[in-house]
Amino acid sequence: MMKIGSIINGKERNEQNRKTLDINNPYNHETVGTIALASRDDLNDAVESSFDTFHHKMKAMPAHKRGDILRKAADLLEENADDFVQTITAEAGKPIKHSQAEVQRSVQILRFASEQAKNINGEVIPMDAAIGGEHRMGLVTRKALGVVGAITPFNFPLNLSLHKLAPAIAAGNTIVFKPAEKTPISAYKLTKLLHNAGLPEGALNLVLGTGEETGDPLVKHEKVHKISFTGSLPVGKIIQKTAGFKKITLELGSNSPNIIFEDATIKEAATELVKGAFAFSGQVCISAQRIYVQKAIYDTFLEEYTKLTNALQLGDPFDVETDIGPMISEDEAKRAKQWIDDAVEKGAKIETGGERNGSTLTPTIMTNVDKNMKIIAEEVFAPIVSVIPFDTEEEVIEFANDSIYGLQAGVFTKDIDRAIRVADRLEVGGVWINEISTYRQDNHPYGGVKQSGIGREGVKYAVEDMTEMKFIGIKLKG
Repeated sequence: MMKIGSIINGKERNEQNRKTLDINNPYNHETVGTIALASRDDLNDAVESSFDTFHHKMKAMPAHKRGDILRKAADLLEENADDFVQTITAEAGKPIKHSQAEVQRSVQILRFASEQAKNINGEVIPMDAAIGGEHRMGLVTRKALGVVGAITPFNFPLNLSLHKLAPAIAAGNTIVFKPAEKTPISAYKLTKLLHNAGLPEGALNLVLGTGEETGDPLVKHEKVHKISFTGSLPVGKIIQKTAGFKKITLELGSNSPNIIFEDATIKEAATELVKGAFAFSGQVCISAQRIYVQKAIYDTFLEEYTKLTNALQLGDPFDVETDIGPMISEDEAKRAKQWIDDAVEKGAKIETGGERNGSTLTPTIMTNVDKNMKIIAEEVFAPIVSVIPFDTEEEVIEFANDSIYGLQAGVFTKDIDRAIRVADRLEVGGVWINEISTYRQDNHPYGGVKQSGIGREGVKYAVEDMTEMKFIGIKLKG
């Protein structure tokens, strides 16, 4: 068991007199670490350090050096992959095969960012296109913002952290990094790794504290230029109201729809949607939560889907055969079970699953659901999926769009005209055709519409959000 503290300007703050918080394995509840909690003073020191480092080091650091640091970090992460895999599984309860995939993707993010650091381009404007613009030249450049506040969730403690940190570094910013309290060990090791890769110590300051003590003042701090947050809708709304004139990126909730038309390959769709709904116990922002199936194949799909779901292996996340481990906490499992029970009381049917054992909830398929039930209307963030019949294309588009959320969707059909037509009408930030909503690559624009968020991630697009355009005009001698 390790005791860790915030890392500010390269120095760790884990004094004995600090309040502490134990980090427990969600599966067996063993303590895997203890954090010395940061105070508001620590947060202020972290911001001041990042602000100073930006102006005295990062602002003048050439692109090739930023790229070298990120490439070196990718190499170090690859060399230490197993340690990070073990850490993620221990603190998040993520099945080890999913932790391995997360680390592999994280290496890739760093390499994408290394390349992007050297490809932040501007443009030359034809000034003589405007009357009186002769003998003038216009240049548009992109400049780093300054201090980025990165607030990250528990479900992808390495990958989603790097979706904020790597683009911020590529763009030349400094970062105050506040990870989720439930999964701080990955963040601690990542901070050390980036420093070891050559990043100036004050360019990345890690603050291990509660939302009240450190998250709220980070959002409000006048020397922070951008907040990038992934988490719940209620917290996102608070950030939007309190951030002031900062730029913000908010990756919030979802209840992703997946549409299966009668010409789809049923087994392929069912196989993929088992992963889409139940990977990491459904604790994924773009988890398949609503599956709409055209009536002609509804019964066949449901039978196949239930059979494949029942074949999933539940157990210890450190077992390579385990498909489903625990939820992040017993309280979250209880909350999800209560949502199931509430839906059943209102007429819904459990096709399979719906049983809780401590922090583990069995993969649950619900039918006969109503759009007003929590398992449909809200983000369930649990291994619960609803399968719903539909008649027509027009009807299913209406069903899918009837939500406050709009992050990603999946459409399964062999008819490319219909696929594009439906994709164009779905009110979401991204649509996959013949792929589950849960699929995400690290190089495409990722983000939502409506109350699913503001802004886009994906390395190139995050770099754009973490820079500001600057115009330079030159009057030439005629």
